[in-house]
Amino acid sequence: MRTGFSNPMTKLSVKQQLLLLFLLMVSPIFILHSYGNSEAEHILKRHVTNAYAELNKQNHTLIDRDIDTVNKITTTIIQNPIAQQLVPNGDETVIERVRKYEKMDALLAGYSTALNGGEAVYYSLYIYDPHNEYFFAPKVQMIQSGVYFFTDANKPKWFDTALKLKGLGFMEIIENNDMLVKKRTLAYIRAVNTVNQGHSVIGVLVATNMDKKLAESMQSVSLPGGEIFFTDQNNYILASTDPKMMGTTVELPATASENQPETLDKPIMTSEHIYISSDNELLQQRLLYKIPIKSLLQQQNEVKRVIQLISVAYILFGCIVIFYFWRSLMTPLQRLATFVRRYEPGKRVPETPGKGRNDEVGVLIGALYDMARRLNGLIHDKYQMEIKQRESQLQILYQQINPHLLYNTLESIYWKSSLEGNSESAEMIKELSKLMKISLSRGRELITLAEELEHAAAYVKLQQKRYDYDFQVIWSVPDTMMNHLIPKVTLQPLIENAMIHGVKNMGEDGEIHITADYEGDKLLIRVEDNGYKDADYKAIESLLNEPSANPASGYGIKNIHQRLQLHFGNIYGIGYKKRNGGGTIVTIVLPAAGERKEQGDV
Repeated sequence: MRTGFSNPMTKLSVKQQLLLLFLLMVSPIFILHSYGNSEAEHILKRHVTNAYAELNKQNHTLIDRDIDTVNKITTTIIQNPIAQQLVPNGDETVIERVRKYEKMDALLAGYSTALNGGEAVYYSLYIYDPHNEYFFAPKVQMIQSGVYFFTDANKPKWFDTALKLKGLGFMEIIENNDMLVKKRTLAYIRAVNTVNQGHSVIGVLVATNMDKKLAESMQSVSLPGGEIFFTDQNNYILASTDPKMMGTTVELPATASENQPETLDKPIMTSEHIYISSDNELLQQRLLYKIPIKSLLQQQNEVKRVIQLISVAYILFGCIVIFYFWRSLMTPLQRLATFVRRYEPGKRVPETPGKGRNDEVGVLIGALYDMARRLNGLIHDKYQMEIKQRESQLQILYQQINPHLLYNTLESIYWKSSLEGNSESAEMIKELSKLMKISLSRGRELITLAEELEHAAAYVKLQQKRYDYDFQVIWSVPDTMMNHLIPKVTLQPLIENAMIHGVKNMGEDGEIHITADYEGDKLLIRVEDNGYKDADYKAIESLLNEPSANPASGYGIKNIHQRLQLHFGNIYGIGYKKRNGGGTIVTIVLPAAGERKEQGDV
């Protein structure tokens, strides 16, 4: 047995189905919008990160160039004869040492000049003078560049480190005096050895203000809200776009600190920042960009907010439109559904709502309310017809009382006449009683052929005794056909016509034959007379078959013909033709299948 597919949507109301449909239509838009924003953000991060990574390398190259320039200047200063002659030897006079000091001071001042409006790098030479041979020179740094002599008591901390590196430069944050004000600065420090002896140390050359020089190069890159750090391999900040960060350590994400302690060869993204770096493994230096994602995605977020505002406005507009159509379409349909559920045939139908609507909903509502009114009208008409039918049945019952009373009265007269010896009158009364009994037929329209023949025979006997007719009536109907059904009072009018228009004045020569036989699926009953008068058969044919025919005479045979057709169909009825040898043959055509066994009288 096939099981039909049950649509789960039909278990929901139309309201719920529309809400579900709205969610199914709107949800993909929000999902797509969210997915698009996420992908666009990732793509933007990736592209911007790649761009800043290339920029970081270029920026680092620029910084390395600045450091290399300082390194070359220090090499030039070291190789200058003025610097090589500063070694105290004890044979020089004070005047000669003063002149050497002045020349070296002028040399350093000449290199400590800014070019093209940029930041200047200040060069200072620190010389170890344990015997205080340059007593006239300042022991404390007064300005940012110059030649300074020191003893063991005031030897700088980084001096021994420079000596250990044997002429290699390194960078370190030191404290520098500027007009007796101590300031922290990034310095490039390099030991000054004698050219001739090689291992003999003259002093240490220090290039200060490197932090500002490097910051100048770093500031050529625009990072909205971001920071740039120049650090060593331990992320100790040597220079930064934010001077306050110098001398501190950059806090990197846990993944960078644990998994990549030495190098950051790939950008690192967190929820808040992007870290991009490039390393100089030779100099053990790193240039690090710290870019806040918020500022990086600021423009995209602004566009996103605009799109979100437009989406919210669109949804609000959609909700307003849906609410309008909901009130315009769904509310009337819900009221219509409520009316259909509560409607009971026969009860008063309220006034049709929304008569001014010309759309499909208005047509549907009007049609349903009109249909309910028509149904009420049909129910009312049926009720009235049932009342009239009951009244008609009651009237028929009342009307049947009188014929039965008359029939019983005739039976009483028959017995009284028989007892008084009036046998002929008694027989006529008996035939009349039979005639009336069969005519009543207990209200039935169809009776058996046997009953119809008995009715016709009673009529013939009554007429023969009444008018002393001498014609003969011959009945030739087989007993096997007696149970066929026939409309009552069919033969009597035909026999009456045969008597009146055919044989009533022929005396003993007149004959009427009633016969019956089968022809295929039809039963044919014939009433033949040998009358001498010719009938107008064309007029009779027109009377029987033309609906508009309404003659003054011939009403009886037309009535018989119509009753037969109404009971059995248009192929049945009666027909007239001329009899060979004179007279007329009337043929009654009935269905052969119209046989049934009749119950006896109750």
